Amino acid sequence: MKKIIILLIFVFTYRLSFEQTIIHRDPQIEKMVSEISKDSLESYIRKMVSFGTRSTLSTQKDLKRGIGAARTWVLSRFNEFAKASGGRMTAFIDTVTLQKQRRVDTVTVLGNVVATLKGSDSSDDRIFLISGHLDNMRSDVMDRTGDAPGANDDASGVAAVLESARIMSKYSFPATIIFIAVSGEEQGLLGAEFMAEKARRQNWNIEAVLNNDIMGSNNSNETNIINNTKIRVFSEAYSILDTSRAALIRTLGLENDGKARQLARYVKEIGERYVDNLEVVMVYRNDRFLRGGDHTPYVNRGYAAVRITEMNENYYHQHQDVRKENGIQYGDLPEFMDFEYLRKNTGMNLCNLANLAKSPSMPQEVRVDARKLTNYTNLTWKSPKSGKVKGYYVLIRETTSAVWQKKVFTASTAIDLPYSKDNYFFGVQSVSEENNEGLPVVPSPVNR
Repeated sequence: MKKIIILLIFVFTYRLSFEQTIIHRDPQIEKMVSEISKDSLESYIRKMVSFGTRSTLSTQKDLKRGIGAARTWVLSRFNEFAKASGGRMTAFIDTVTLQKQRRVDTVTVLGNVVATLKGSDSSDDRIFLISGHLDNMRSDVMDRTGDAPGANDDASGVAAVLESARIMSKYSFPATIIFIAVSGEEQGLLGAEFMAEKARRQNWNIEAVLNNDIMGSNNSNETNIINNTKIRVFSEAYSILDTSRAALIRTLGLENDGKARQLARYVKEIGERYVDNLEVVMVYRNDRFLRGGDHTPYVNRGYAAVRITEMNENYYHQHQDVRKENGIQYGDLPEFMDFEYLRKNTGMNLCNLANLAKSPSMPQEVRVDARKLTNYTNLTWKSPKSGKVKGYYVLIRETTSAVWQKKVFTASTAIDLPYSKDNYFFGVQSVSEENNEGLPVVPSPVNR
């Protein structure tokens, strides 16, 4: 009897081990994430704070103060990191002249600092973009002379961009990665508008934009919540460009499956895979209530773009002149930062960029057979345009689930699944030989 019990336990354990989901961690990506230094992040932020103000309207002639000095310093960092890239990374300040408009009271030169890590595969034209905004503001957005530290809003986002560039410049990726510190955010997303419109005009194949804005502090005012284990990712269900497809979206029940929302799901899965003690919280809106960010110009042009922001904002330290009133310290100062939290949030960005840039491109012509009623789901697709493919993940989730719940691997370009189309949503991802998966594609129906 004892031997039978032991045998049953062995069989149960053996079966259980094969039923568990196996998560593949790419050792190279793990290494990159481990190289992120909170000391480096802090040094970037303190340097940006040292410029006094980084208002888009501030001086561009002073070598030590203002937006001009700040963007020159960011460029110097990118150029320093580029030395390790073997010529693959280049950087420059991309400028445009702004005319007088709302929040711009004089003709102003706006400059985005852009570093491009060129992909190694000449047949792969995909671009993945990470951004943070270099400019900041005082209580009065038009105040260009007073001190405005801007440690968290948004030196934290720029620090994440810089640290990602420092580490990733030493590696090679099939697809291209663009690191950008934009200006003009506080003046109305002007730098991002310029960049997104340039991308649209030049027909860039941007597959994902990770916009980081206010991501380095762990506590809120009023509610006094302290949490450095959660980070929010905001995503819009669909771009405004998808309004012409509203009837089809409704018919297929895909109101929750636009490009940005799919990217948010991906960011959550990959971020939690590689960064310990961090939960990526999906928020189903394009941005915070009645507010905006630099991802929006990309979303408005049909690109997949999300905003990454700390879990609990502190409005005492955001858009405030530095001062003390009624025992409360106001101002966006470095002492209110949590650099370990920022390290984790930077890692969440880096692992997503790396996994995306190492993956094959998306499968083509993903279709679901809808020619007859059946409780099976029949999916077909074609190979991606670029990348070496090991196979594909077929993703499955219930209609009420925020995230994909099952992954089925296949080396084929077709699969029959015992899941009803009525009760589940499906997607297909390309998978590289090193198990890096790309963004999923939701199938379109074949009716005849």
